[in-house]
Amino acid sequence: MSFWDSRMHRCIGIEIGGTKLQIVASDESGNISERLRFSVLPSSGGAGIREQIRASLPDLIKKTNARAIGVGFGGPVDWTTGHICCSHQIEGWSEFPLQSWLTEISGVPVRVDNDANVAALGEALNGAGRDHKLVFYVTLGSGVGGGIVIEGKIFHGAKPGESEIGHVRLDKSGTTVESRCSGWAVDKKLREAGLAYTNGGEAKLLNQLVAAGNEHARRILNETSDDLAFALSHVVHLFHPEIVVLGGGLSLLGEPLRAAV
Repeated sequence: MSFWDSRMHRCIGIEIGGTKLQIVASDESGNISERLRFSVLPSSGGAGIREQIRASLPDLIKKTNARAIGVGFGGPVDWTTGHICCSHQIEGWSEFPLQSWLTEISGVPVRVDNDANVAALGEALNGAGRDHKLVFYVTLGSGVGGGIVIEGKIFHGAKPGESEIGHVRLDKSGTTVESRCSGWAVDKKLREAGLAYTNGGEAKLLNQLVAAGNEHARRILNETSDDLAFALSHVVHLFHPEIVVLGGGLSLLGEPLRAAV
């Protein structure tokens, strides 16, 4: 049985991102039974996130009798060793041996992969991509990432990463998908339009602004969707996936984003 097989129960899943840390545990049926969510302080770096994990993980393992841990990391990972290559949002992760560190503090088997890769696998096995042979997943969060699952298995290219749609260029000047379609890019557009002033997390306001008929918000949604659709057209031409799944915090815009893309 594959380590990532959905039939393996009583597991813990850890998501390490640029703005949040999530730790969940599954019950005997594979459903989430416990969920912990922490905000990430960039000033604390990778060491701060590791301390959050160290402080909460032992009790959760003891409480749930978890047998294994799977990690999705927001950045390039050497999935064969569980070493982090780097984080584009948080300092203090470069070349860190996350898999061996977690194994040492938890006492259970651990596997580490890119967050978009494992999210793609989750969607392919138990989500929107279920029963599809080739699934492409794109995560729209603090950054933009992607993952491909073929016949139930993550596609891995040459190290350190693959399916990095966020770094695809939209033009010859070097404009990337991430610089146009990430959560922070939408935050910036909203601030420049005078629609938000919180200096982070403004994208969550976009849906209600669109629903209220704000023409600037509609323009921002259309611009973001147009850039994302253009990037996904390359994915379709290269891989012809049976389904494309949109995920990440920005995907909480829901149907307006899906329909526009």
